[in-house]
Amino acid sequence: MMATAIPGYTYGTDQVAHAPLTMQDLDLLKQAVLFGPEDEQYLRMAGEVLADQIDDVLDLWYGFVGSHPHLVYYFTDGHGNPNADYMAAVRRRFGQWILDTCTRPYDEQWLNYAYEIGLRHHRSKKNIVDGVQAVPHIHYRYMVAFIYPITATIRSFLAKKGHSPEDVDRMYQAWFKSVVMQVALWSVPYIREGDY
Repeated sequence: MMATAIPGYTYGTDQVAHAPLTMQDLDLLKQAVLFGPEDEQYLRMAGEVLADQIDDVLDLWYGFVGSHPHLVYYFTDGHGNPNADYMAAVRRRFGQWILDTCTRPYDEQWLNYAYEIGLRHHRSKKNIVDGVQAVPHIHYRYMVAFIYPITATIRSFLAKKGHSPEDVDRMYQAWFKSVVMQVALWSVPYIREGDY
């Protein structure tokens, strides 16, 4: 998957909003989820394991979303008409997000893009990148709830390349910590100023 060929994927560009958080804030968040150098190592390993399974992972996740009308709703015009092009565009970025989660350094660019992803789920920026007329806001409860399916379902993919059960578990735990941390960062636009 060539990141530069993904419409709307703006990682590291000046099109990405600047996060209202510092690197110290990110470091404290890492500490809160017990994320350290070993997790970075195991995420890189996970990236190698998942690289050729991205479409399979997305098929599973999109199947999950597609089987729940209340989740598909966010890809519709609000009247039950899903936008297939919008779903496909988001899918490509979602695949790149898997790779970014595993391979990117968790630096200021990563922090900014995590914030950008939050904005794109919130009424602040939803639909703008893709120029679509879809439901203008994803309710926060589903941002948090989605932690479980995108974490629980990844383990079987991590176990497909013959790594020891211990390594699979370490990759899984690193993924879990990262997802929790990212959802916390995606939450910024949803939280009233002063409460975050």
